[in-house]
Amino acid sequence: MTEHSLSPDAAGTVAGTPLAHVFGQPVLEMPADLFIPPDALKIILESFEGPLDLLLYLIRKQNLNILDIPMAPITAQYMRYIDAMRAERLELAAEYLLMAALLIEIKSRLLLPRPQVDEAGEVSDPRAELARRLLEYEQMKLAGLALDKLPQAERDFAWLAVLIEQGAEQRLPEVSPLDLRQAWLTILSRAKNQRSHQVAQDELSVREQMSWILRYLDGRDYVAFEELFDPGKGVAHLVVNFIALLELVKEGMVRVNQDAAYAPIYVRIAVV
Repeated sequence: MTEHSLSPDAAGTVAGTPLAHVFGQPVLEMPADLFIPPDALKIILESFEGPLDLLLYLIRKQNLNILDIPMAPITAQYMRYIDAMRAERLELAAEYLLMAALLIEIKSRLLLPRPQVDEAGEVSDPRAELARRLLEYEQMKLAGLALDKLPQAERDFAWLAVLIEQGAEQRLPEVSPLDLRQAWLTILSRAKNQRSHQVAQDELSVREQMSWILRYLDGRDYVAFEELFDPGKGVAHLVVNFIALLELVKEGMVRVNQDAAYAPIYVRIAVV
């Protein structure tokens, strides 16, 4: 970003910029009876990032429509800025002169008696390409300003490292009905492989098996699901034992946990 300066004579002619403010009132012209030595006063022009930035400034300052730019006044104001810049630092005005040439070309094309027609048969506007470049530049400029407003490290805030001791409580995932069903089917398949031809009448009680499970789990942290079932006692015993386990889970006296999906299932007494 560059700053440009000009003498008092040139400054008064640039877009109506006041030379000074006296008691809050702008002074647009140099008083005739006021003598100022040459180069005694320097007025700093606004800083621009390039010719598009200057042209956009002139358009927005007068609330003009970018899609319908009045080329004659804009070109005249632009040339005043260029003349002021060239009076002080000629090397800074090269890219601005290129834009001035483009503005003069567009202005000349608008003065032609016959409008130019494009390939589609529509009247082409010489200002269309310039308007497109101005809109794209304005969008990028606004986006840059929005990014600059975001908080930045080492500018708006400083990084601070704080050591915090953290303690995590281990929480085992709940067992889904699908996992419980799969474990039950696995036990049934083992029982079928150990069938016996001995027939005996057994009197099985769900309450008795519930008491047995509680006694078996007492004093143990975790017990594997398979340990609660003895395939050698037959399918009837397994079914009663499984129903007893479900009743204990339902009453909240026993918890069933699993570390991860498809991992072994463990049973323990619920902690009150």
